[in-house]
Amino acid sequence: MMRTVEILLVIIIITGAFIISSMFAVLPSPRQVSPLNLRRLALTTLQSLDVNHDLSDTAFRPVNDPAWGQLQVAVSASLPPNIVYNLTVYEVLDTGTQVFTLVKSISNAESLGVETDASTYLSASSNVTFNVVPEKIGANGNGGTLYILNCSDAMGWWITGYTSQSLAQDLYQLLSPYFQSTVMVQSTAQLGQILNGTQLQNETLSNAVVINTLGEAVPIPSGYYASSGVGYDPTAGSYARYCYTLGSRVRQYNWTWVSIVGYPLYYVANTGLFPSDQNSWGIYGMKMVNAAGLNAFLRGLDNQAYSYDNTWITGSPGIVYMTTQTQYYCNYYGVYPSAYQTATRSLPSSIQGTYHLNATTIVFNQVDNWVSGAVYRHSVSGSGNFTGSLFALGLTRSPDIRLTGLGILCDYKPRLYRSEYSAAGTSRLIVLQLGQVGGV
Repeated sequence: MMRTVEILLVIIIITGAFIISSMFAVLPSPRQVSPLNLRRLALTTLQSLDVNHDLSDTAFRPVNDPAWGQLQVAVSASLPPNIVYNLTVYEVLDTGTQVFTLVKSISNAESLGVETDASTYLSASSNVTFNVVPEKIGANGNGGTLYILNCSDAMGWWITGYTSQSLAQDLYQLLSPYFQSTVMVQSTAQLGQILNGTQLQNETLSNAVVINTLGEAVPIPSGYYASSGVGYDPTAGSYARYCYTLGSRVRQYNWTWVSIVGYPLYYVANTGLFPSDQNSWGIYGMKMVNAAGLNAFLRGLDNQAYSYDNTWITGSPGIVYMTTQTQYYCNYYGVYPSAYQTATRSLPSSIQGTYHLNATTIVFNQVDNWVSGAVYRHSVSGSGNFTGSLFALGLTRSPDIRLTGLGILCDYKPRLYRSEYSAAGTSRLIVLQLGQVGGV
């Protein structure tokens, strides 16, 4: 019985304390508990009003133009009924000590109250144009030629959904503004010419970038470059010898050879040279070289003696992600491929030691020993100089040529010169200040 009385007394005491404290407690208003974010509302309103450039257009109208009245109606309709506002437009000055001068102000109340907030919006005149002039690679005398292999007599592989010609056109549009000259190599015969050191359009042949648009296949000229001892290895019955010669030419001319997707130099292609041969997948005009092609190319690049080696050296790390540096240059150059890709033909980082290579640009973060996209520059032992490079994107088909362009731009880093305003009265600052009335 005593225990029951004690429990009742505790309940009475606790209840009484709660009632007494509630009588003296001052609870915040709902507005203080969950305040309206006036700054965010102001910015959202400005952005909504300018979605079709109507706000920017009105900001540059004469102060007596009827468009200002229409703008006031639009502002009022865009805001809740308990919100008061003041929208002010200023001219941005570029001379003297004064930065802004008042153009026009519209409001729906004499006072905005005690608590207000505002957002600003910078608008440019519709007759202003912005130009970006890229620095030309090679402008300081270091090469500057972009060769794009657009060989009409060679078939591609692992470029599913594309033709090498369509990829070549896209690459031309993306990269040609950054080079001193861009040359489309239209046939395997023309490829043979530049391999022999012969210019096609009076361009600078050395220190060039050569992009192979055929994916895992590489075009091979007939004649000299397909003959025994130069292109064909009769002992192994393979055209790996051509890949070795190609690597030697890349070293000789200090080219950057670019493979856009998959396993580099896995096939050789020439519809005239191999009219009845196919790659075992029904693509005629090409022969399989297998892994020996890449190995031979790297030996030629490093000036090692030729030997036939068909060891598979690439790996499959799966999903790979762009490096922080690559993402930075996405924003700088305005090139936005997906930040993650699937890689099944990634080169091992160990090739740097085996073939005296230095990865000057890494597009995707390394996964274990696998690097899925990097520019490897061959260094001359003890000199610090580079002689030839390989940029290999070991990604799964289909190719995204934006990644090719981005890797080249990340490595050469051409600067962008952006134009400035050339006339007065081209910028106006719009300020929307909001206040809240009514409610509790």
